[in-house]
Amino acid sequence: MTTQPQHWQTLWINVNIATMTEGGNGYGEIKAGALAISDNKIVWLGKQSELPSFDDAAVNVIDGQGKWLTPGLIDCHTHLVFGGNRANEFEMRLQGKSYQEIAEAGGGIVSTVKATRAASEEELFQSALPRLKALHQQGVTTVEVKSGYGLDVDTEIKMLKVAGKLAQALPVTVKRTFLGAHALPVEYKDNPEGYIDLVCEQMLPQVAQQNLADTVDVFCENIGFNIKQTERVFASAKKHNLAIKVHAEQLSDLGGTKLAAQYNALSSDHVEFLSEEGVKAMKAADMTAVLLPGAFYFLRETQLPPIKALRAQGVPMAIATDANPGSSPICSLQLMLNMACTLFRLTPAEALAGVTCHGAKALGLRDTKGQLAVGYDADIAMWDISQPAELCYQFGVNPLSALYQNGKKVI
Repeated sequence: MTTQPQHWQTLWINVNIATMTEGGNGYGEIKAGALAISDNKIVWLGKQSELPSFDDAAVNVIDGQGKWLTPGLIDCHTHLVFGGNRANEFEMRLQGKSYQEIAEAGGGIVSTVKATRAASEEELFQSALPRLKALHQQGVTTVEVKSGYGLDVDTEIKMLKVAGKLAQALPVTVKRTFLGAHALPVEYKDNPEGYIDLVCEQMLPQVAQQNLADTVDVFCENIGFNIKQTERVFASAKKHNLAIKVHAEQLSDLGGTKLAAQYNALSSDHVEFLSEEGVKAMKAADMTAVLLPGAFYFLRETQLPPIKALRAQGVPMAIATDANPGSSPICSLQLMLNMACTLFRLTPAEALAGVTCHGAKALGLRDTKGQLAVGYDADIAMWDISQPAELCYQFGVNPLSALYQNGKKVI
């Protein structure tokens, strides 16, 4: 890659830069900086006073007027594609109805599965698009989308195809995750092993053959799947050369994170009940902990993730919306930044790393996205703020001034 000024295409001057370089201190700030891109990649950044001479007739120069640049934000855990909604259950819960009463009335994940199966590909696309737009308008340039509300071969494939269409509809990088092992469908309620057979022997091979997913996820929990069932899915994922993630230790400590570490998983997500041993296993396997403050808030949980232990071991912490109809119907990564600080006591620098460099690492993109550094994709957000902490401090007023995806202005 050339960094010669005669090959630069766009140059930002008069900007402050939060590089969010992995392993860097705080925000990796460059005050009074400049940044140049060429062929969709960052080719130079540093103090403006150190800019080499360039031909301003040949370069598109953008005066940032003192605004801040960060990497485009990354939402590394979402369930954006689903049918229907669960607002009626939200109301029922607040009227005192129990989880069991709601389930008996046809609520819970069963109702989302029913609505998702009934919806056409186009209907699912049209309902998911506004959710993705909401994230994009707040500076998100990369998002992960999971399946998991089909729980049969055809609907799981349909969901993943819709996630692919979203990537064509908006200038956002979409990483797709197959989450067939999300819950037991009604037709298998007394036969979990039979359902895992279906996931491993029919769903996963077809998803892999059609190249519909980058990763495979499992809900390893008392109300999901046990360790042996989870391991069967992991082994099948490995056979098909798909990376692994896990929903684990959200409600209890089953050991799903330790198992995932044995399979070199990218991340373990939720992790409220993660043990010290589990934290050490994550560190040894170079995994990322994905914290989901929206679900913690919406479910009114009280068990905090082991933030101190994760910090002490140096396990990177990503932050995501977990946007889904049941436990986190939230499409605001800016709100998650605030909640990560207020609910989980992360510092603003830790929270911002959680939606940039660490979010990228959780998706296997640590070498191309989530940092402002030479050689990285030119996914850049420009913010009208006086300091990076403002992104975590205030929400409801969107300070995004401009957004660039692969060097092209998209907002």
